[in-house]
Amino acid sequence: MNNYRNKRLGKAGEDYVSNYLKNHGYEIIARNYRIRSAEIDIVAKLNETVVFTEVKTRSNYLHGLPAEAVDLRKQRKIIEAASVFLQNENYFEYSCRFDVIEVYSDGVAFKIRHIENAFEMDSEF
Repeated sequence: MNNYRNKRLGKAGEDYVSNYLKNHGYEIIARNYRIRSAEIDIVAKLNETVVFTEVKTRSNYLHGLPAEAVDLRKQRKIIEAASVFLQNENYFEYSCRFDVIEVYSDGVAFKIRHIENAFEMDSEF
């Protein structure tokens, strides 16, 4: 039951962030873009920048700040998926950015913290 509730909360958070991004001028290109070893929650475009967004939704602070869950291992997986996306979708002429958006929800209302340029692509990619 707890896992089901967490998945529902996560999906609701992603839906909220998708609308937030649209309302701030972003064009949503893909949601839940998946390769074998990784997934990107939201891929959006803002002007000439492709923005890869990791959404972390929490109902409390018991397990720390949501962005803390995007550790170096998770960042590398997102970067790997982003590289595949850029190649497969021919977005090489665009710059790219990696954002993390924290979503807090009490089950009724949502509050977000948008961290632009939360991490960068290593030179090895």
